[in-house]
Amino acid sequence: MRDALIGRDAQDPADIDLALRTLDPDPQLRLLGGNIGTAVSVAAWLSAADSLRVEPWRWLAERTTATPSIPLPMVNIISGGAHAGSLIDIQDVLVVPVGATSFAQAIEWCWRVRAGTRAVLDNQGFTTALIADEGGLAAPFDSNERAIEAVVAGIIRSGLRSGDQVAIALDVAANECQVPGGYRMGGETLTSAEFVDRVIGWRRDYPIVSIEDGAGEDDDEGWSRIATLVDSTQILGDDRYVTTVKRLDAGIARGEANSVLVKPNQAGTLDQALRVVRRALDVGWAPVVSARSGETEETWLADLATGTGAGQIKVGSTMRSERTAKWNRLLYLEQAHDLPYVGAAALAPRT
Repeated sequence: MRDALIGRDAQDPADIDLALRTLDPDPQLRLLGGNIGTAVSVAAWLSAADSLRVEPWRWLAERTTATPSIPLPMVNIISGGAHAGSLIDIQDVLVVPVGATSFAQAIEWCWRVRAGTRAVLDNQGFTTALIADEGGLAAPFDSNERAIEAVVAGIIRSGLRSGDQVAIALDVAANECQVPGGYRMGGETLTSAEFVDRVIGWRRDYPIVSIEDGAGEDDDEGWSRIATLVDSTQILGDDRYVTTVKRLDAGIARGEANSVLVKPNQAGTLDQALRVVRRALDVGWAPVVSARSGETEETWLADLATGTGAGQIKVGSTMRSERTAKWNRLLYLEQAHDLPYVGAAALAPRT
């Protein structure tokens, strides 16, 4: 790999991508490994910015002609699924501070909601001393609905208004619920239609503005069914698109969603992640830059979301240093550089 990279232009993410894909032409970089490709291409970006004495977000903005902005945070409050030993079926109940007018206010509100939700769970007799792998609270609720209701109660307990100040986002992670013949939820085996209809029912009953992976990655029927919400709700695809332009284009053609999760290590290189962000913005979809479960205290993801003008970021809760490092970086960027905060305008649908 060393010889393949010597002489490449660190100022050109596409050139670094080409070097890596010449070594490993597999779309998933199975020979090198996606994490290796991500590490090398991100290191080249950070080194290029440093050589010019500019901050990473500014380097990206100048080379992508994007308008930099501080993104709207999507913050984990209660975890389930693979993030918390499947204490509930769905993976995360998150909050979106839709009424906040600055990032500083937004992240303070999310912290207050987490504290309020913890107090609600304490009063219900749950143990709240332990946290899930992304910093969220975890409790053995007897239903997914109870978890959503606990976060709504936490919003109210925090002194904020549910819906117009702080709304709910769900990461259903439907792949984790799939079993032969359908989906497993609440001790029942559901058909695709029954499963998606239950998710749609939550949208009707609770102040939900975003639903991620409401159907399995290959469940075309389920995605077609959840697409009925695209005019009123952010329908966010993660496993369905895996930060790949080709899969994203297929989803755009089907009109099945209006938002895509952007995970650089899924893409394998910085250049591929940038392509997905640009493609989404070009067609009016909302990109959501996202961390992964196995994170470090590196903060470049905050610069990626800011420099590309992606509009939204999802890095976990307001606990654990590998999560708070990103929030702290965004607080610094807003204060030190007077960058605009996009707020709820970044949510899809943009109507």
